[in-house]
Amino acid sequence: MFHTMLKNYAARIEVFLTNLPWDEATMGQSMRYSLVGGGKRIRPVLALAAAEAVGGDAETVLPAACSLELIHTYSLIHDDLPAMDNDDYRRGRLSNHKVFGEGNAILAGDGLLTYAFEILAQPLSAVSLERQLRVIQEVAQAAGPAGMVGGQVLDLAAEGKTLTLEEVEQIHRLKTGAMLTVSARLGGILGGGTEEQIQALTRYAQALGLAFQIKDDILDLEGDSKTLGKPVKSDLKQEKSTYPSLLGITGAKEQLALQVQEAHKALTVFNKSTDFLYLLADYIAERKS
Repeated sequence: MFHTMLKNYAARIEVFLTNLPWDEATMGQSMRYSLVGGGKRIRPVLALAAAEAVGGDAETVLPAACSLELIHTYSLIHDDLPAMDNDDYRRGRLSNHKVFGEGNAILAGDGLLTYAFEILAQPLSAVSLERQLRVIQEVAQAAGPAGMVGGQVLDLAAEGKTLTLEEVEQIHRLKTGAMLTVSARLGGILGGGTEEQIQALTRYAQALGLAFQIKDDILDLEGDSKTLGKPVKSDLKQEKSTYPSLLGITGAKEQLALQVQEAHKALTVFNKSTDFLYLLADYIAERKS
């Protein structure tokens, strides 16, 4: 059931992203190249599932949910640049800057980020303006210096340094966790959820975000580049402090299991079935890519 639902969510997201009106100029090709070049679509999937968990309509939330993928893709394009992680491959093929050049890659990321907010600002007849404005503000905060960008700054500054576990966790909560958390909150808010439900989704997604990043740290050591679609052991090369480097592989896996338990626990407030969200946490922990 879970994998069928995941495929259904992902298929709806893929149709929306593929049908966005990109022009055929270099910039349109560059944005499209990275956006429809694969990916797990976890953020929009999480938003759609959260909307349904609070009794909302996933179709109403779909455009806003997909805007999160545009923001995520922009961050990946910029992450891969030589001044950042300097990775030549992403999602199994050449990184954007290796195909279109660094300048166009930077601008493609800028274009995706700003277009995401154009989508978020489109009127939703079934959603109050108050809830829509709340979502726009929260997404901006999660993507900006108080969220993902702030985490990336901390991550760059941490290269070559030995961090404490608390410092590593702070980087993860911002760099990866902020956008996952706002994905769940977006679905809950636009889906018409109560404050209690939105807070439960927040706790769920915060744990999910840490689990996601811990698993990434583990895969960087234990995965293979063909399956992951990107280079492995890059954390070692950049001398980054990670959960495995601080806790060992066994300790990192124990911390991963703990975060999955926390995610499961957060779902107990819901009366509706949240089987998909429950199993999504397991999927994050068990994924191979």
